Amino acid sequence: MIQTEKEYKAIRNRIETLLENPDNIENTDATDYIELNLLSDLVADYEERTYPISKPNLAEVIKLRMAEMGLNQKRLSELLGVSTSRISEYLNGKSEPPLRVARQISLKMGIDASIVLGV
Repeated sequence: MIQTEKEYKAIRNRIETLLENPDNIENTDATDYIELNLLSDLVADYEERTYPISKPNLAEVIKLRMAEMGLNQKRLSELLGVSTSRISEYLNGKSEPPLRVARQISLKMGIDASIVLGV
């Protein structure tokens, strides 16, 4: 188990060295393949403990999906059947969408229901 940032950086450097040889990635019989996989697991465990990824909030996800779909607030309000001021409130975190609108966000924007409902 990696305990310190110094150990983490040293192991990451070793992984980079091991990745320079394609055999270490593809040849399951190679000693370095085993070392690479063990070190990668140690780094992954350390990163999960030290740098946890928080769940995105609904406003962030809606903004991202709007960009992906090429939508502005006006077009999103039309898509969801709510006012542009209400969309602004959702995007600024001033209010949460009611269940009816949350359902439309999930269905029409393709956002997982667990994110929309915050569970």
